[in-house]
Amino acid sequence: TLRTEHIVKPEKIHLHRRTKQLELAYADEQHFRLDAEYLRVLSPSAEVRGHHPNQAVLQVGKKDVAIESIIGVGNYAIQIFFDDQHNSGIYSWEYLHQLCIHHDEYWQRYLDQLKQQKKCREANTEIINATKL
Repeated sequence: TLRTEHIVKPEKIHLHRRTKQLELAYADEQHFRLDAEYLRVLSPSAEVRGHHPNQAVLQVGKKDVAIESIIGVGNYAIQIFFDDQHNSGIYSWEYLHQLCIHHDEYWQRYLDQLKQQKKCREANTEIINATKL
């Protein structure tokens, strides 16, 4: 038998510019708000993910990033244009839904990676180890 995956397409997508959030409303009355920073650091682009998992590039200094615009890509995705000139990620309906339902897990993993690599969310900031004199 042929099995098809259920693709969850949002019924409504609304960009809240002031709060820098993308709101996604689904048919089952679920509503999610995703911060621009979250969408940016988890971009599905090759620039962020690499062409192989071990080529992924940790995104740093994106706390204040904003979304400039969004366009539809066929009937399966959106492309998000960020104010840091990043726009190469194509966010499929399936990937967007994964970002919604796994938000806390994905965000915590990102924060843990930042901490591990002594990086931070703020632009132009570096974390250094200070020793007591």
